[in-house]
Amino acid sequence: MIQLTLAQLNYTVGDIQGNVALMVGAAQQARDGGAEMVIFTELALTGYYPGDLLDDPAFQQRTAAGLLALLQASREMPNLVWIIGAPINHDGPGRSMNNGLLALKDGEVVLRYAKQLLPSYNIFNERRHFEPGPDVAPVLRVGTTRVGFMVCEDGWNDSGSEYEVNPFRRMRDAAPDFVVLINASPSDIGKRELRHKVFSEASARHDLPLVYVNQVGGQDQIVFDGASFAVEPLNGIVFEARRFEQDVTTLRFDAGRFWMGNGDEPGQVKTEGLPTMAFYQAQIVLGLRDYARRCGFKQAVVGSSGGIDSALTLALAVAALGADNVAAVTMPSRYSSTGSVDDSVTLCRNLGIPLHTHPIADLVAVYAQQFETTYGEPLKGLPLENLQARIRGTVLMEHSNSFGHLLLTTGNKSEISVGYCTLYGDTNGGLGLIGDLYKTEVFALSRHVNEAAGRELIPQAIIDKEPSAELAPDQKDSDSLPPYPVLDEILKYVVEGERLAQGEYAQAKAFVKGLRAQPEGLALIERIQHMVARNEYKRRQAPPIIRVRARAFGAGRQMPIAAKHY
Repeated sequence: MIQLTLAQLNYTVGDIQGNVALMVGAAQQARDGGAEMVIFTELALTGYYPGDLLDDPAFQQRTAAGLLALLQASREMPNLVWIIGAPINHDGPGRSMNNGLLALKDGEVVLRYAKQLLPSYNIFNERRHFEPGPDVAPVLRVGTTRVGFMVCEDGWNDSGSEYEVNPFRRMRDAAPDFVVLINASPSDIGKRELRHKVFSEASARHDLPLVYVNQVGGQDQIVFDGASFAVEPLNGIVFEARRFEQDVTTLRFDAGRFWMGNGDEPGQVKTEGLPTMAFYQAQIVLGLRDYARRCGFKQAVVGSSGGIDSALTLALAVAALGADNVAAVTMPSRYSSTGSVDDSVTLCRNLGIPLHTHPIADLVAVYAQQFETTYGEPLKGLPLENLQARIRGTVLMEHSNSFGHLLLTTGNKSEISVGYCTLYGDTNGGLGLIGDLYKTEVFALSRHVNEAAGRELIPQAIIDKEPSAELAPDQKDSDSLPPYPVLDEILKYVVEGERLAQGEYAQAKAFVKGLRAQPEGLALIERIQHMVARNEYKRRQAPPIIRVRARAFGAGRQMPIAAKHY
C-alpha cells in the first residue's frame, strides 16, 4: 500500500523560484496528509514550454539552482519521494539536454529518466532542444510498492503509429504495481475524452494501473486544463481531479486499486466532459486570466463596435478579470449606425463596465484631406475603409499605453482565415480571445454566456443583427463573404481537416463534397482556399490567440507566406 499526492499546479515559464515555491507548498501538504510520494508534472521546474530559454546560460544556471533548492527541501521531508519534471544534462552526441523525470528523496536523486518520445508536430517542438532518452522502463521501489514512470508523449504511442518505440511494451515487461505519467498536455475541444480513451485502452491492454498527472493554467496561446486522473485495467477511469483549477489530491493504491486518501471509494467520473460552449468559456477565461497576470496586466480594454465579436470579447474579459478591470471604447464614424452605438451602451451597462466615446469622423477627414493634398486624388474605397480601422487601432493603443490596459483584439477564426481584418487596425493588441472560434461558434458562445448568467449580458439585438464592419454605406459582411454557416464548413475542411473531431470532420467533408458537385460551389471553395493562402502574412503579424481547437493559427500551423499554395 502507498499513499501518493497528485500535484496539479499552475506553473509560470521561467519563474524558477515561483515554481519551486509552488512545489514545496504542495509537498508539505502531501507530507502532512501522510503521503509517501508527491507527483509533479512535466518540466514543472521550468514551466512548459521554455523554448529557446533552454539555450540561455543564465536560465540554465537558475534551473540548476532551482533543482538544488528542491533537493534541500526534500532533505527536510526525508520520508517523502518527490517526482519532478525538469531539464537534465545529456552526455554524448546530440542535444545537451533531456526532458527529464527525477525522483528525489532525502536530498538525493534516487531515479533519473529521460523522455523517449519527443513530439515535433502541431504546437510541439521538443526535438529542437532535447535528445531522446534510451529505451528503458524506469521502476522505483517505494516501501513495498514498485512504481514505473513515463513522461507525457511516452504514453501516447501504444498504437505504434507515430514512433518505432512503444515505451508501454518495455513497461509491461518491467511489471510495476502501477505507472505514473507526468504530463504537460495542452487542452483543446475533445482532448480530455481522448486522453481517457487512449490511457484506458493502454491500461487494459498491458494490465497496468496508471496515474496521469497534468499541469493547469494558461501559457501564451495554449491552456492546460489539469483534469489529472487515475485509471485501472478493469474499471477504466476511477478518479479525476478538477478541471481548469489547481488541485492537490492524495490517493491510496492498495491491492491493485486506487482509493481516496482516507480509504473511501473515488466518486464516479463522468464519461462526457463539459459541453462545447462551456468548455470554450472556461478555456478562454483561464487563458486570459493567466496571460494578463503573467504579463503584468491587471486591466483590459476592448474596442466596442456594437457587434457580436467585441460584445463576446468584453463578456469573456469581465468573466476573467472582473468588471472593475475592463473598459470599452466606442469609436463611431460617419458610417456607424445609431443602433450600434446604442447597443454598445446597453452591453456595457449590462456588464457593469465603463464605455468611453471617442469619435473618429474628424480624424478620418483630416487624414483623407491630407492624402488628397499629397497625391492629388481622393481617398476612397478599400483604403478609406482600412483607414478607419487603423485610426481605431491607434486610438485603442493610445488608451493601452496611457492607462496600462491590455488591448484585446476581437477577430474570429472565420474572418482571420480569409483576411477579413485590417492589419495595424482591428488586429492591434496583445491577445485575441475568440480567434480560434468560427463565426457560427461566436454566436453560439454568446447565447451560452447569457444562458449561463441567467440574464441578458450580451443584448439580443447584438446577437440578432446582421454582421457588418460598418466601414462603408450599408455595408454587410455578406457583401464580401458567403454566409457564415457556409464559410465555416469550408474553412473547417480547409484549415483543420482531419484534425477535426470525427463527427465534425465527416460533416465538413460531406458539405464540401456537395459544393464541389456544382460549378459555383467548386468556384467558391477555390476562392476561399486562395483567400486563406494569401492572408498568411496577416496572421503572421497578428497577436497570439487562445487555442481551443486542435489546430489554431499560430505555432501549430506553419505555412510559408511567399509560396504558391494552389
